[in-house]
Amino acid sequence: MKSKIFFAACSISAVIAFCSLAALMFFILKNGLSVISWEFITQVPRQGMTAGGIAPAIIGSFYLSVFTILFSLPLGLSCAIYLNEYSPKGYIADLIKMGINNLAGVPSVVFGLFGLAVFVKFFGFGISILSGSLTLSILVLPSIIASSQEALSAVPASLREASLALGAGTWQTIRKTVLPAALPGILTGIILSIGRAAGETAPIIFTAAVFYKRGYPTGIMSEVMALPYHIYALMSEGTDPEKQTAIAYGCALILLLLTALLTSLAVIIRNKNQNAIRN
Repeated sequence: MKSKIFFAACSISAVIAFCSLAALMFFILKNGLSVISWEFITQVPRQGMTAGGIAPAIIGSFYLSVFTILFSLPLGLSCAIYLNEYSPKGYIADLIKMGINNLAGVPSVVFGLFGLAVFVKFFGFGISILSGSLTLSILVLPSIIASSQEALSAVPASLREASLALGAGTWQTIRKTVLPAALPGILTGIILSIGRAAGETAPIIFTAAVFYKRGYPTGIMSEVMALPYHIYALMSEGTDPEKQTAIAYGCALILLLLTALLTSLAVIIRNKNQNAIRN
């Protein structure tokens, strides 16, 4: 009886989660699908952002997401390797893990203020893709470290022992035995990080995004329009609420599709690696 009750509770929770996601998707599709067109995707905003398209915001969000992963993945993976493979188990390792956990709980707006003070002002990068990407990299770093460390911990110790017994060094064992086996789990963390980086608004308000930009970014030091901030601007600072509300829902739909595209690419890579490991 207890097993049946527990199974029923889990099933109900899964149904509630799925229905919530389905309701959200239906709401966004219903309100945003009417404005989606080729012009909406490929043109720049016009007439006070009440006409035209959102192409600069799409490109800006794509650049921010890609550079965020490029900056955060090497650092996060290196930290996870150190904590799991090299660091002695004790006070220092526990202190580092506690700091990472605390970093994961910091509100995103605090990361935005940090990026403004350090990257925009102190280093002089200004409002740019570089400043925004570095800020978002710090934001997603705890999730990449945690997921990578968990994936590395899941690799059986027997694989390490067999590699070392054959004469391989520690780094060679990690690079050719441990990392390939842990790669699917590491890519799962990257998938979650891409979704969060693409949808964050507060950090990029202070470091990368602008209200309106006529052209496209010309380099990593360019300021950009981004979909999350564009939605916020349309809903809070517009002069024609009726038209801009519909455009905001269209932006939300495009943001969901962009996130789905980026995560799908990561899922495909993960599945290919899983199949290669099994074979």
